[in-house]
Amino acid sequence: MSTWREVEDGAPDFAARARRIFESRKHKALATLRSDGSPRISGIEFEFQDGEVILGMMPGSRKLEDLRRDPRLAIQAMSDDPAQDDPTTWAGDAKISGRAEAARRGESGDETPPFFRVDITEVVLTRLDEPGENLVIESWHPGRGLETTLRR
Repeated sequence: MSTWREVEDGAPDFAARARRIFESRKHKALATLRSDGSPRISGIEFEFQDGEVILGMMPGSRKLEDLRRDPRLAIQAMSDDPAQDDPTTWAGDAKISGRAEAARRGESGDETPPFFRVDITEVVLTRLDEPGENLVIESWHPGRGLETTLRR
């Protein structure tokens, strides 16, 4: 089981940059799997809480039913568009992939609405390099740590 704290401990600069993108906008996109295996994209809000990524959702929602049936998920946060004349000002996109696990929120243990913590299997930050010539894909995985790939 991997937590956000493990990402922060293993790659602090990377985690801080990814977190800034996640926190720059309230709404993110959540990908889940429908019962027939096809993808579903839903809006989601989440928070970083005590070194964890915590999701809350409305009872009876489709995304809740998806995660109860198949806990695999991906969350994407997009940053603002870059200045039109300078693509290097793009902060990038951040993604978390993993599995949802039922969680309690706060000391009361209240589970209404349903809450999940994310067992992280991958965090990805995609941006442009300084000259704006290459796509930089930084990814963190449990047990492997941080890796960087350049694409032209």
